[in-house]
Amino acid sequence: MEPNFRIIQGGMGVGVSNWVLAKSVAQRGALGVVSGTGIATVLARRLQGGDPDGHLRRAVEAFPLQNIARRVWNRYFLQGGRTAATPFISTPVPQLEFCQALEELTVLAAFTEVFLAKEGHAGVVGINLLEKVQTPTLATLFGAMLAGVDYVLMGAGIPRYIPGVLDTLARGESVQLKVDVASAAPGDPFISRFDPAAFMAKNGHSDTPPSKLKRPFFLAIVSSATLAMTLARKSNGRVDGFIIETSVAGGHNAPPRGPLQLTSSGEPVYGTRDDADLNKIAAIGLPFYLAGGFGTHAQLQWALAQGAAGIQVGTAFAFCNESAIRPDLKRQVIELARAGQARVFTDPRASPTGFPFKVLALRQSMSNPDIYAQRKRKCDMGYLRMLYRREDGTLGYRCAAEPVDDYIAKGGLIEETTGRKCLCNALFSTIGLGQIDAQGEFEIAIVTAGDDVSGIQRYIRNGADCYSAADVLDCICNG
Repeated sequence: MEPNFRIIQGGMGVGVSNWVLAKSVAQRGALGVVSGTGIATVLARRLQGGDPDGHLRRAVEAFPLQNIARRVWNRYFLQGGRTAATPFISTPVPQLEFCQALEELTVLAAFTEVFLAKEGHAGVVGINLLEKVQTPTLATLFGAMLAGVDYVLMGAGIPRYIPGVLDTLARGESVQLKVDVASAAPGDPFISRFDPAAFMAKNGHSDTPPSKLKRPFFLAIVSSATLAMTLARKSNGRVDGFIIETSVAGGHNAPPRGPLQLTSSGEPVYGTRDDADLNKIAAIGLPFYLAGGFGTHAQLQWALAQGAAGIQVGTAFAFCNESAIRPDLKRQVIELARAGQARVFTDPRASPTGFPFKVLALRQSMSNPDIYAQRKRKCDMGYLRMLYRREDGTLGYRCAAEPVDDYIAKGGLIEETTGRKCLCNALFSTIGLGQIDAQGEFEIAIVTAGDDVSGIQRYIRNGADCYSAADVLDCICNG
């Protein structure tokens, strides 16, 4: 597989990399990527906004299983949109075995996002998923493949079973995925399953599922040559390439190798052991892209000189006009970048996953210790919950950001809860889809970015106070 693009737009979640951004990038010849993280809830909350431009209706009407589409539409769509003071209708919390309503919503949501991103042009579109968020994976991939997704990108773990999943779904066959379960014993039956034929049959379709779905290319997001070689040799299907992500990239970072050490400011210490050996990666013989701090023409040229097929760019696109980050948050970040005051902190405690997570210091965000301390802990979305085996052999769910007493009662350790933030609710707030509780309190946002966030000012044209995805591509491609 020889890709004909040199730039991959990062698949930033939750919902930051929306279909509008991915489409804009794909139309310019780069790989546009939508985020698949929390996609079911993203669609449900967008529908409650009333779909004023009619884009969601157009995509839902194109879904090949219209009885499902109607059920989802009737449950969540609000004519005219909800008021700002009205709480969102809750969506089912993900579990190992999805209820029918969540399975339908997830498949339709992934289809809708990819359909709109691909509509009306011949460019290529991918979907980004997190290995750490496993239970929605199969339904999300099926929905994306129904819409003809071209690429699947996956990181935040070791996605060695995803290539085989793509092969199997492309044949229209039942697929399964072993999920990570704390304290699981060998042979425990903790498996996520999805059967296209059963999905269609239980929704009133007697016909067989699509048997010739296009198998998307698979790019694994890794941080080391060792992991890249492992995936290339031991995955259960074809790996088509790699995205090599450094510790300066936004979002979740791979933990440093060896014992965790912190700087005086409390950030993880990364050293030469954490630098990927590009010669070994090139020797694998598959295309690879460099990610993390690559946002200029010179850096693109450097990457190509190292044998890379190109670069992945996230932060630059995160704050452009087309991304889904709230306009007020974009303005704050751009103002800070212009003043040279944008500060990113690699927080080793923020994410319930245990991976370091980069946060931007903003006045009204969860990165503010006072705001974090005032928030009442809860876990009502559940995307980052850890699965664990109870003493009786059954499956349980816990999140280090949930109420401390609840977490301890489920076998968690109190020290694991310190500093943990509810990224689910905070990231939905970042894209303007934050929940409001019964007391009228809105969830506070959290904004992530790479270390090069101050560099976004390079994309702003003279006299402007914002920039577009096209401005980013022009700057990187042409200098």
